[in-house]
Amino acid sequence: MKNIIIINGPNLNLLGKREPGIYGKVSFDDFLKSLRESNSNINIDYYQSNIEGEIIDKLHEVGFSYSGIIINAAAYTHTSVGIADAISAIESPVIEVHISNVHKREEFRHKSLISKVVRGVICGFGLKSYEMAVHAFITSE
Repeated sequence: MKNIIIINGPNLNLLGKREPGIYGKVSFDDFLKSLRESNSNINIDYYQSNIEGEIIDKLHEVGFSYSGIIINAAAYTHTSVGIADAISAIESPVIEVHISNVHKREEFRHKSLISKVVRGVICGFGLKSYEMAVHAFITSE
């Protein structure tokens, strides 16, 4: 059985409440329940932190044993050399995900420090971006 973990960064614990025009009205807990039900043949774990060092620690913890990591580093996408370095140091493949199309937003969101060290990037499809990443791990070797 494949083990995949979703790691979400700062403020994503507020999904469903935070700026619903950008991020939607569904909580991540509700979405995750549905995602797990529709992918019962794989194990999907979840971790969220607003603290950069905790995200790095989680990458170190799971980065040698999981089949895949889906990361939405949120604001840290644009600022964290530490998260990029942690991804470079681990063996598990990583897909970067964003709910909104970051390229249609503020200029500072156009630059990702982690894109160069991940397998691929999916953005702009709402929570479906996570489903697309799960599908990519299921269908790839």
